[in-house]
Amino acid sequence: MDFLTVLYSAPLLLSLFKAALPYAVATTAAFGQWFASVPPCRDVSFEATSFLVCEVDPKLYSIELFWKDPAGKPFQSLHNLDNAQRMAGRTMLFAINAGMYHPDLRPVGLYVERGQEMAGVKTGSGSGNFSLQPNGIFYMSRGKAVVRATKDFVRQRPATDYATQSGPMLVIDGQLHPKFQADGTSRKSRDGVGVRKDGVAVFAISNGTVTFHAFARLFRDALGCDNALFLDGTISSLLAPAIGRNDDYWNLGPMIGVFRKRGG
Repeated sequence: MDFLTVLYSAPLLLSLFKAALPYAVATTAAFGQWFASVPPCRDVSFEATSFLVCEVDPKLYSIELFWKDPAGKPFQSLHNLDNAQRMAGRTMLFAINAGMYHPDLRPVGLYVERGQEMAGVKTGSGSGNFSLQPNGIFYMSRGKAVVRATKDFVRQRPATDYATQSGPMLVIDGQLHPKFQADGTSRKSRDGVGVRKDGVAVFAISNGTVTFHAFARLFRDALGCDNALFLDGTISSLLAPAIGRNDDYWNLGPMIGVFRKRGG
């Protein structure tokens, strides 16, 4: 290309660049918005079962519990919760169902939201997974995530910003729940939460079916959690639109939502 060709082509190139610039800016902005909504989740394979695992450092992310909307009506689904957060101008990175509940969607055991206790601790006997002792409580206290067996929680009764009780415990101080059997045959979709020694909360949901024993070993042996709690079974759900995860079970009770902190 000679000098005159370059000279006469320059205005055309400049014009094309100016025309393309808004699209480039819009694309960059859209990518930035998408990237900001990507959750800290990854696929994990453990003993031929696939899991989605989300590792949440409370220093970088806000972990909150939700049950009812401002009008006092249960959110009922992760999608409803996500829509409500969007309307409030918040970007929820992911949400997961957060424990067991009655047919009217009331939490079965302890439930604390924004420091307000909305359902009390349940320590009596009963049937089902919730009452397979020891059960436990996942809670947030002064920016720290904790999983603790219910009896230990009640003994010390720490101040909590958020708390949900469920059961059974999967891992207690590095030991598997004593009633789990390695040859157990009950396989279901399951989700749960554990906390590592560094304070990171680890949420996991199976993409297929898994036994309690294998699910507990996932938390202890693969995810490094000395304490972990089962949250729910057959209707285990996780919503993370940025990575294409859009579980849509309805009539859910308590839910956990995770948000990126400013500067996180």
